[in-house]
Amino acid sequence: MAKSTWVIDAPHSSLDFSIRHLMVSNVKGAFHNFSAKVVADPEDLTTAEIEFVIDLESVDTRNKDRDEHLRNADFFDVEQYPQMLFRATSITRVKGNEYDVTGDVTLHGITRSETFSVTFEGMEKDPWGNVKSGFSGKGVLNRSDYGLTYNAILETGGIMVGDQVKIFIEIEAAQQA
Repeated sequence: MAKSTWVIDAPHSSLDFSIRHLMVSNVKGAFHNFSAKVVADPEDLTTAEIEFVIDLESVDTRNKDRDEHLRNADFFDVEQYPQMLFRATSITRVKGNEYDVTGDVTLHGITRSETFSVTFEGMEKDPWGNVKSGFSGKGVLNRSDYGLTYNAILETGGIMVGDQVKIFIEIEAAQQA
């Protein structure tokens, strides 16, 4: 298949995360507003061009007070840094439909190279004749690498918020005519 342009089918896609809380549990959340432009042959991602934009204002952890705290200057500082960006710089096939996608992540004014594991889940025409492709991805970001260092020391000597943020991506993309 030749390269073509794909856009996220938002109602069939998700961008979720999880982070340790109080050193005893994981808090989960999501970003509801994100977009991507992908120019690719879904059956061979090694030459794909991928740009991903996440609206940090759309963070949702199912707790209004916590979400507001995440938006303020202690964390994302959405007034100054409203978006997180990802631009792929290298894509390597690991095996079959599994890839390591490396790219520049820009968050909180800092850009670092990160690698995500991505699986091409398949391609199919929907009942209206539109071609759709599915992708699953996961990775880990250290929030301190991006200057997100807010924390509190617990009575037992532990910390309130972990450093590693686990990212989970499920994308259904629609091929553009």
